[in-house]
Amino acid sequence: MNATLLVVLGLVGLVIGGEFLVRGAVSAAKSFRISPMVIGLTLVGFGTSSPELVTSLQAALSGSSGIAIGNVVGSNIGNVLLILGTAALIAPIAVDSKAFRRDGTVVVLATLFCLGTVLFGEGGRLIGAGLVIALAAYLWFTLWTEKQTVRTPAAAVYAAEADAIPGPEIPLAMSLLLALGGLVITVLGARFLVLGAVSIAQAAGVSEAVIGLTIVAIGTSMPELVTSIIAVRKGEGSVALGNVLGSNIFNILGIFGITVLVQPMQIPSEIAHLDIWVLCATTILLVACARSGWTISRREGGMFVLVYAVYLAVLLT
Repeated sequence: MNATLLVVLGLVGLVIGGEFLVRGAVSAAKSFRISPMVIGLTLVGFGTSSPELVTSLQAALSGSSGIAIGNVVGSNIGNVLLILGTAALIAPIAVDSKAFRRDGTVVVLATLFCLGTVLFGEGGRLIGAGLVIALAAYLWFTLWTEKQTVRTPAAAVYAAEADAIPGPEIPLAMSLLLALGGLVITVLGARFLVLGAVSIAQAAGVSEAVIGLTIVAIGTSMPELVTSIIAVRKGEGSVALGNVLGSNIFNILGIFGITVLVQPMQIPSEIAHLDIWVLCATTILLVACARSGWTISRREGGMFVLVYAVYLAVLLT
């Protein structure tokens, strides 16, 4: 099958599968009367990151470490510059200082840990286990702190993330079937995407890391883009920011952690030369803009998108 067609089918499968998975899981959780805050923090965060997880696992198991790590690094760069930038262009995003101090700090620490691993040059099972444990600790601490104080701004953001998932309430059995079907479609989509991406890299004479940082990373980030745009258009810009912060935390601690825990891999040196530093600079830029008046303005959103366009141009040339 044509490589381009494989990529297109893979991306479509990831978008549709991720959407079904999130809708089914959220609907099922509501049937069990799980707190909207818990749904927003866990299911929405994991669900919108499921394309990245499945794609990175498929790539790592296929021996394409460049696509696996490039997907994580590229997705985090795209989440801030492309997705958050686009959302801010639609409407300025108010930043809750208390929630950002906690989640923003975790994003910075996770990025530094990712930097250290990339410079080390290898992701092993010990590193993977440490990242997964760190993610579990972050989730536990967040849930514990939010339960101590009723109706905090951060809890409202997580609850709004759950409410931002569109669609009518459906029976439990149908919810579970929808989630299972979404998972199957996501796995198949990831398989097609990895096969097509590897073929394109070989035919074009570029590295798999470049393909992972561009086509794969952008494609697997589509659920976050859709969720963020829906939130901003509903006047809930804080949800868009929370979605990006949560996704970046999940990508490094969860997706990268689980991937190297299942399949240890060497980190391509080219990512250590440029892309990991772009990720660090992007994180610094996010923190600076968020703390500047505790608002991400349209001008800053436009700057984010412009910087991303420049980064892609440099990467592809």
